[in-house]
Amino acid sequence: MKQEKIWREFTTLSPELQQQVIDFIAFLRTRYKSEAVNKPTKRTKLSDEPFIGMWRNRQDMRDSAAWVREMRQKEWMNENG
Repeated sequence: MKQEKIWREFTTLSPELQQQVIDFIAFLRTRYKSEAVNKPTKRTKLSDEPFIGMWRNRQDMRDSAAWVREMRQKEWMNENG
């Protein structure tokens, strides 16, 4: 069935029946969701991900552990100070 015909058929239904169609579509999506999830996904190399290296030139992030420690200390001081 073409989308236009389906839409025409849908719009001729009463609001109550339209809601039933919407509910049925939602049911179908949840019922068959697991099949879509199990499809293999294309894997990309981690080094090709756009977020890799995004903080490369930040001087304050050279030592990430020190940065996190400092941010936690500042936050703790704001809450208790």
